[in-house]
Amino acid sequence: MKMSMKTISSFLVFAGLLASSGTLCAQQPAGPSEAPPATAQTSPSADQPPTKPAPEKYLVPTGTRLPLVLHNAVTTRNAKPGDPVYLETLFPIVIDDRILIPAGSYVQGEITDAKRPGKVKGTGEIRIRLNTMILPNGYTVNFNAIPTNAGTGGNESTDKEGAIHGDTDKGTDVGTVLKTTGIGAGIGGIAGRSGAGAGIGAGAGAAVGLATVLLTRGPELELPRGTTVDVILDRSVYLDASRVNFTDPGRASTLPGPASREPTRSRSPI
Repeated sequence: MKMSMKTISSFLVFAGLLASSGTLCAQQPAGPSEAPPATAQTSPSADQPPTKPAPEKYLVPTGTRLPLVLHNAVTTRNAKPGDPVYLETLFPIVIDDRILIPAGSYVQGEITDAKRPGKVKGTGEIRIRLNTMILPNGYTVNFNAIPTNAGTGGNESTDKEGAIHGDTDKGTDVGTVLKTTGIGAGIGGIAGRSGAGAGIGAGAGAAVGLATVLLTRGPELELPRGTTVDVILDRSVYLDASRVNFTDPGRASTLPGPASREPTRSRSPI
């Protein structure tokens, strides 16, 4: 059978197309399924310890000491239970490199008991309870603390229960008796011109001096403005972590300390 020239041409064109198609298929890159598998990588956090959650509270433990300065003067002459006492922290409290209580934080308390000194014996006594602290950012917390020491300028002392005691006035008492004894001896000697008269005068003077001591009170307990008071926490204080973010240690008000003074017996019989 003879093929026409037109048929042969069509066959050649078709063969050429088939050849071109095979070449293109051979040159196509491998599909996604033929890609090399990805190398497994270790998570960078796998070798790191887990992060600790931020604390909700910070603890100021029992037994922490706070140095304070007194802003209002207190005396047994007129102090009574319920009277307020205002103080301020002098030094920052830092725990685990974090400032929890900056210097200049305010502390408020009250007088729970006040006793005047006796006429014959006994000293003045004041008991103070500290119960509120205001941090510089206004955050207010409740706590309990008792004094352990007081720098009043006199010879006041603090017992283990936190009571502050005034000084005695034994030196002044002796001086009063000796002074009046000397005056009495002089008067007796002049009046009687004899040793017996001087002895009578001395006895009378001693009696007057002793009566003066018995009828007057001992030295009042004084806590002047500027008195330093060391207190100790008798229970732990928990501070809200979101409110305690201080970076400045703070600074206390500048208050002059009380001047040194000698105990003075009250000359009033009441």
